[in-house]
Amino acid sequence: MTDRIQLAIVGIGRWGVNLLRNFLGHSQVKIVALVDLNADTLQTVKRQYQLDESVLLTTQWQRLKQVKNLEAVVIATPAHTHYSLIADALNWGYHVLAEKPLTLNPQQCWKLCQLAQKQKRQLVVDHTYLFHPAVEQGQAIVRTGKLGDLRYGYACRTHLGPVRQDVDVLWDLAVHDLAIFNSWLGQIPVSVQATGRAWLQTKAKHLPCLPQFDLVWVTLTYCDGFQAYIHLCWLNPDKQRRLTVVGTRGSLVFDEMSPTSPLTLLHGEFEVQGNQFVPTKQKQQILPIATTEPLKRVCDRFVDCVRNNTPCLVSSGWIATQLVQILAAITESLNQGGKPVFLDKDRYLSFGCKSDNLFF
Repeated sequence: MTDRIQLAIVGIGRWGVNLLRNFLGHSQVKIVALVDLNADTLQTVKRQYQLDESVLLTTQWQRLKQVKNLEAVVIATPAHTHYSLIADALNWGYHVLAEKPLTLNPQQCWKLCQLAQKQKRQLVVDHTYLFHPAVEQGQAIVRTGKLGDLRYGYACRTHLGPVRQDVDVLWDLAVHDLAIFNSWLGQIPVSVQATGRAWLQTKAKHLPCLPQFDLVWVTLTYCDGFQAYIHLCWLNPDKQRRLTVVGTRGSLVFDEMSPTSPLTLLHGEFEVQGNQFVPTKQKQQILPIATTEPLKRVCDRFVDCVRNNTPCLVSSGWIATQLVQILAAITESLNQGGKPVFLDKDRYLSFGCKSDNLFF
């Protein structure tokens, strides 16, 4: 392996530009190729980032096979293209960092994980929130029992756009809150239930069996009875990025829109006085959080995985497969008008998701 990892980025769109920025600033990485279907986009980023003439700019994915010493590929293209691109990259012997979701199909995710193992290459998925300092600190707080017995959780992820055409609002946004809840709780749902409404578009291009949902309400039920509720919508002018876990001694709030800190611990519980429940021990604790960009930490972790050829325990292909399986179950519930869909451990394992790689 050369001194710096030779890396190519495929897809220089809204998120791909952020990945490019981070990897260009990484001391252990050398960007050797960029692939995008839009030649004008390639020229724009070349000027914007003053890329060296040696960097291959191409609209042809297959050209990457001709790049000498290429070791790793970053896939930041629409989700429906992921399977074929990632499979090609792994078969060509490259490590892969893929934008979420890994694919739109659990079986395809499983096949990619198996292929990565066969090729002895690392498959990492950019679930950025799992690398957020506030999410990491929140996980520690929940697991140390500071909230008491956990009762329920809720999340809201809304904004006025961007409205995607390849997937609906569920597949665009829900994976973030699913990943955070699973991480904080250290478990996965045993059942899911969802309802939704579609107003703007009739069908998703790559999920044609469903309307293109603009609004989705999700209920997650975990094995200990804990329930989490998620509100997703991309036509609300009030932008919200908020997730809360409520316990018997307090609540933990992760709010990205907070002007002070994204993580707040709200203490408070009830004291029984006769036949009354009186609030007591109430106080607000704003928690200081490191200002490191989560995406930078994703890129750092991927570089470590490539350098050492070791899996990413935080966001491996297996964890991504599990999250896609949950999204598929929620889609099934939507398709059945809100009927609960059960996800027992055997169903997860049937897709090759080994428990020591996941949140069990």
